[in-house]
Amino acid sequence: MPSPIERLRASIGSVFLGNAEAVDRIICCLIARGHVLIEDVPGVGKTVLASAVARSMNCTFSRIQLTPDMLPGDILGVSVFRPGTPAHDDGTRGGMSGALHASLAGHFEFKKGPIFANIVLADEINRTPPRTQTALLEAMNEATVTIDSTTYKLDQPFMIVATQNPDDFEGTYLLPENQLDRFLMRINLGYPSAADEARVLSLRPADNALQHLQPVMTGEEVVLLQKQADGVRMDRALIDYIISLAHATRQAEELRIGLSPRGSMALAQAARATAVLSGREYVIPEDITDNVVPVCAHRVITRSYAGAGRRAGEVASDVLRRVLETIDSPR
Repeated sequence: MPSPIERLRASIGSVFLGNAEAVDRIICCLIARGHVLIEDVPGVGKTVLASAVARSMNCTFSRIQLTPDMLPGDILGVSVFRPGTPAHDDGTRGGMSGALHASLAGHFEFKKGPIFANIVLADEINRTPPRTQTALLEAMNEATVTIDSTTYKLDQPFMIVATQNPDDFEGTYLLPENQLDRFLMRINLGYPSAADEARVLSLRPADNALQHLQPVMTGEEVVLLQKQADGVRMDRALIDYIISLAHATRQAEELRIGLSPRGSMALAQAARATAVLSGREYVIPEDITDNVVPVCAHRVITRSYAGAGRRAGEVASDVLRRVLETIDSPR
């Protein structure tokens, strides 16, 4: 009988053709209690991948199409005033006799926004202004939302799958560094192979497989996998390896800001989740090295002169690959 992870892989792969690595990355983020940012040019399947993940799980799902005129309340929710029934001088409410009091009783009621779901697809997150982007910070970091001094807990599991076009596209706003840091991974899909593109083109337009996708994993199974990842063993030599990688990024000439301690923790978190994906209860060096670029490239900041004419993410990825070559992994 297939394991929950195998069922999830197969379900997502039935509609998102090719690029099994991207599928594993997004499942890894789910197991690690992380959020994922999918960045690439339009039309390569970012929204299809994110939607397939959400529809493959028996969890609540919401999609937010980010636009330039969107406000924080459109995402988090708002407090709405509900007028009360007029009170009469005899103390009763709703009767036909008696004089109305000068004031009407009423109360504020919180109307939850689309952030209150297990899986939230934030589509084209860099199409909305920074004020609205930052509305997601508390939810991503603490799984809570605070409105009018009242804090609401978000249900578990909770994951934001955000998509964005490259920053040099028209009509985009740069995500601030503190928000980028809240994403466990940033992944790029790239163009499909000729064979995969032929499979996509052979599908009939009327066959919308995404709409017919059925849940293959429950929220409870996701939480169990997350707890399993918490118990994965990581030897001290591997912890020292992560620290060495982080220190090397802080000394790299092409980087203005290297990997922060939060970034080191994220790398360890992703490595443990990768071990669970592979059916192991312990971390091996490859669990770390395979995650360095997707976990760290969006957390480091390149110098302005580095890689002129290239995107900052590409330069950061190259620097991280060179760092990996200079530091020996534990045996």
